Amino acid sequence: MFLTIPTIMTWTRIVAIPLIVGIFYLDIQPASRNLIATVMFVVFAATDWLDGYLARRLNQTSSFGAFLDPVADKFLVCASLLVLVHLQRADVFVALIIIGREIAISALREWMALIGATKSVAVHMIGKVKTTVQMVAIPFLLFDGRLFGWVDTHLWGTWLIWLSAVLTVWSMVYYLQKAIPEIRARSQ
Repeated sequence: MFLTIPTIMTWTRIVAIPLIVGIFYLDIQPASRNLIATVMFVVFAATDWLDGYLARRLNQTSSFGAFLDPVADKFLVCASLLVLVHLQRADVFVALIIIGREIAISALREWMALIGATKSVAVHMIGKVKTTVQMVAIPFLLFDGRLFGWVDTHLWGTWLIWLSAVLTVWSMVYYLQKAIPEIRARSQ
């Protein structure tokens, strides 16, 4: 099931990365660049929910789709964070925390799969909350202006991205706590 509707939607998140980055190299007004990048991010991020829903609804779930979906999410978030750091809208420390956690937890999940203990690092609600906060913070920071004339998206985005960094650490500690007993049990 390499080219199902849900899998194609997942691929769009990966294809979106150079498009979102490329917007900031266009010779157009900064406010227009910000708006276009924000809309693109929101539309492509929404495919994360939609592709999962369609996979279940159309009975098109697959191992490849289950692998590709979190990879696409991580690519989209990490690339957007790097753009935001480059634009000086996000602190490099936040980006290091979030990207470092994604690498560490991905490696942990791979290792746990090798030892047959994937259930101990299955997605938990704290990880979902972290992702949701990131998916709100990033478009706020991409927009970097006033929404509806009164919402300072830079201020809210900054608070939310820091909150997501805290949730990122919290979720990493949670997954490590779940994995360590399995690792100890299997290494003896």
